[in-house]
Parts: sequence; C-alpha cells; structure tokens
Amino acid sequence: MNIVDSSGWLAYFADEINAKHFMTPLSNPVSLIVPAITLYEVFKVVLREASENEALQAVVAMQKGKVIDLNASRALTAARLSLEHQLPMADSIIHATAREFNATIWTQDVDFKDINKVKYFPKK
Repeated sequence: MNIVDSSGWLAYFADEINAKHFMTPLSNPVSLIVPAITLYEVFKVVLREASENEALQAVVAMQKGKVIDLNASRALTAARLSLEHQLPMADSIIHATAREFNATIWTQDVDFKDINKVKYFPKK
C-alpha cells in the first residue's frame, strides 16, 4: 500500500520536476491510500492558487484511491506519533494512517525524511 502526501500530490498536479517520483504510486489506485487530511490540504492549495474547478478536479483524481477518514483511534495514534517524531498535525495523521495500513509514504516533506517506510524526494 502507498500514501502520497500533499506535497507529492501538489507536485504531480503542478507537473513539477519531482512529479515523476510520484508516478509509481499514483498509477496504481488499487494500492493507494488517501488520508482525508490530504484532500483538505490539496483542495485548499489548488483553490488558492488556481480555481475551484481545478481544486475539485484534483479531489476527484485523489478519490480514485481509498479515502481514509480520521477516527478516534487514528487521532490518538497521530497524537503519539506527533510527539515521538515532532510532526505537525497533518503529517502525524498521514503517518498514523500509513502505519495502520502498512503503507509507504511518498513525499517531498522534510518532516518525514528520517521515518521508516518513507520514500523522500528533496524538493527542487
């Protein structure tokens, strides 16, 4: 299973130089987990930078994977991981979801750099 964090989705949608790194997980929606927090983050950025139509199109593309909502158990795990790894809230929710589904996180976010089961690509 794979999770592409918000930075990866945004690189993909903007066709940035690092977009190629996210093609592998994004080309296989059957093994793609999408934490709901990434829908929020991507929708917000695309809405701010482009238009509501483009933001909605991004969310539709993201929903080809399995969207995972935040529940009480995930929230508590995320809080623990936030403290353990000094992660911001959204990143800790992504990390908690990845752990639960034994998923690899694909990201450009330096906060994930030294965490197990992470494919980190420095932002260029």
